[in-house]
Amino acid sequence: MLLALESSCDETSVAVIHDGRVLANVVSSQIKLHAEYGGVVPELATREHLRNLLPVAREALRTANAALGVPPSGGSVASEPAEARTPNGLDAIAATLGPGLPQALMIGARAAQAMAFALRKPFFGIHHHEAHLYSPWIAGQPSVADFASFQPNVSLIVSGGHTMLVFVEAELKHHLLGSTVDDAAGECFDKSAKLMGLPYPGGPELDALAEQGDPRAFDFPRPMIRDLHDDFSFSGLKTSVRYFLRDQPFILDDPDRVRDLCASVRASIVDVLVTKTVRAAKRLGVKCVTASGGVTCNRALRKQLAETCAQNSLTLRLADKSLCTDNAAMVGILAERKLQHGVAPTSLDEEVKPSWPLAQRQTAGS
Repeated sequence: MLLALESSCDETSVAVIHDGRVLANVVSSQIKLHAEYGGVVPELATREHLRNLLPVAREALRTANAALGVPPSGGSVASEPAEARTPNGLDAIAATLGPGLPQALMIGARAAQAMAFALRKPFFGIHHHEAHLYSPWIAGQPSVADFASFQPNVSLIVSGGHTMLVFVEAELKHHLLGSTVDDAAGECFDKSAKLMGLPYPGGPELDALAEQGDPRAFDFPRPMIRDLHDDFSFSGLKTSVRYFLRDQPFILDDPDRVRDLCASVRASIVDVLVTKTVRAAKRLGVKCVTASGGVTCNRALRKQLAETCAQNSLTLRLADKSLCTDNAAMVGILAERKLQHGVAPTSLDEEVKPSWPLAQRQTAGS
């Protein structure tokens, strides 16, 4: 059994993993706190992690014990609270080591390192993006990792801070194909929404309005869509939206036109993401595509990926929406795979890595 912590940005999460099964995955979000400021305030995020980590951990441990059929107290089990018993059965502790907000990362990582030291258990410092690569293989209720069906894939990781394509050759072996050279897709969604005066977080608001709009109403650029490399760029699209609204501010006075604008911007971003992902998969000759990260909750992206992959005879695995945003379940699942494949634990002295590039990671047996 393994305990995992995630605190890279504005979600405090603790998960308990046992033999590929997610016994608990508790997430405390800070969206309402940061909405007043229109974005994540690092100092406030760190303070909230400090406040929330212990209650979230206790809830995760209680949930895990319930899943295992452990009574809360009394009976034939020791009399201490259930949340105090689970750590004794842990095989390892894991936490996100990077990338992310420096002080936020330290809350989860230091807590995990301290617990690993106290319990004399191995500690695994996990790369946040590498964990996203494995979230599409977690499914069902209760959630279970289905690595029996694992196959080489091209994985799209798309969020507010990152957009990248990764070739996952085998378990724990991957190669970065390309990433954004400026703004990430999620950032483009959020900033375009802010230009339209939509509330924070803007991406989901834009997505909801786009469902009722015409994606062909306005013609926005599809940056790098014809380029054969695997990099992305969305700063030009964001600028295009700004100039469009500068020259036609009256659009925002018409709710129908706002919905059309949202649909048109969404179509541009999604077209780029889907086209480059499927093209990379075909070039590499893989038969499977996966997608994860917060923007994978976007309805148009999920639908268009499904349609395009079907047209090209590609298997598609999308991360469950509950696992698209930051969560400890994916951190724990990856850590457990590393443990099972004999990957060496991380030093308890290892520092957090706020700017940790996703290169080829450590492979099994190394």
